[in-house]
Amino acid sequence: MRLGRYDTSKIKVRSGGGSARGAMGGRAGKAGGVGCGTIIIAIIAALVFGVDPAQTIGVLSGAEGSAPQVSQQSGLSEDQLCSSGPYAQEACEAMTSLNGTWAPLFRQAGSQFQQPELVLYPPGPITTQGCGNASSASGPFYCPADMGIYIETGFFDQLAQMSGTNGDFARLYVMAHEYGHHIQNLTGVSSQVRSAQAQNPRRANQLLVRLELQADCYAGVWAGMNSNLIEPGDLEEGMRAASAVGDDTLQRGAGQRINPESFTHGSSQQRMEALRRGLKSANAGACDVYFEAG
Repeated sequence: MRLGRYDTSKIKVRSGGGSARGAMGGRAGKAGGVGCGTIIIAIIAALVFGVDPAQTIGVLSGAEGSAPQVSQQSGLSEDQLCSSGPYAQEACEAMTSLNGTWAPLFRQAGSQFQQPELVLYPPGPITTQGCGNASSASGPFYCPADMGIYIETGFFDQLAQMSGTNGDFARLYVMAHEYGHHIQNLTGVSSQVRSAQAQNPRRANQLLVRLELQADCYAGVWAGMNSNLIEPGDLEEGMRAASAVGDDTLQRGAGQRINPESFTHGSSQQRMEALRRGLKSANAGACDVYFEAG
């Protein structure tokens, strides 16, 4: 996907601790051999795409300000962070595009828009500002309490192994999906889902799947609204990535029995369909379908 250069005047970026130089670069090219289906990769993948931190890290996402502040030991400027490696640069370019796509939609709807913050951190543990502790093993995630999209960019090499593609659109799908959770946070959908889960715990997984599929759909909307930037092979890369992180594919790869009741993100087919829905419609309203039936 032909993204333009990042613009640090239009995005918020900070370090999640440690020395960013050399730690967040990634390879952004060939990711080695394809080795899909190991238990370790399956466990990582199950946590990849934006599970509410209350589910992913075992903390209450509403406890804003209750956790220690993230260390910013690197002392690097936003531009230095964005230029610290190919993956970091790509993430900043994606954020510039995502902000530029979603902010006007909120203005048109007469709604207040707030930018999320991109947090780049090196491998290892991370303490968020509002969602407690996590680690790079959690994969990319969104913290609603501090509106942060947390990215340990080295994960993208693992994504390439899982999906069998080292193309950029698979990585951009990750970024756009996490941004989709930010949209859900701004619109109040996330808090409504948490409330509904608390009221009816037996439907908790079902509601979580709907939340994740809507975020997939929002990722597609962003891509669809920027279809002039899509290159040959991008859509196939996105679909392969969506398929690779479907709950049924992960369970099968881990040698487990496929159990739809335990799904938290949706099947491979559902995830591909959600991404395709957003792409084809290029309309955020098309993603409301996941909560129209109660």
